[in-house]
Amino acid sequence: MNLTEICAFLHNYFPPKSKKLDKSYIHKGTFTISGSSITPLDFILENQYFYVVGSALNDGVYQNTPDLQLSPEEFIGEIHEMAVPPAFLEICKDIEEWRKTNEAPDSPNLSPYTSESFAGYSYSKGGGGNSSNGSGNAVTWQSQFAVRLSPWRKLK
Repeated sequence: MNLTEICAFLHNYFPPKSKKLDKSYIHKGTFTISGSSITPLDFILENQYFYVVGSALNDGVYQNTPDLQLSPEEFIGEIHEMAVPPAFLEICKDIEEWRKTNEAPDSPNLSPYTSESFAGYSYSKGGGGNSSNGSGNAVTWQSQFAVRLSPWRKLK
């Protein structure tokens, strides 16, 4: 699952509530990535999610697990502690499953066109808009899961 993409869409990287006011969840400095470890990373708990900012090769959201795979580098940037709710992770799993089905190369839903016609044949498919707005936009994971993701959406 691509938590980086989903968190960016929501403008929410789930800072721990207890550290939110003083922004002590943001750790700035020089970090070295070698093998499957980041030095220093002693402020991140095992299995905790974190967000890397300012890296040339590893920007994104990761989980601190023994099998963590990152590209080796040294960078000056930030590592943000995250407190990701389990309910949000369940939605992310549902998004991943939906994308596997609906964004697969052989999926009829992958076509960017809502209608086609050729040689006397025409075809139209429904869009992502609901019946009240009739926008006719293509169905995306963002539109498909908008209602379920809305509690976590933040303003920029």
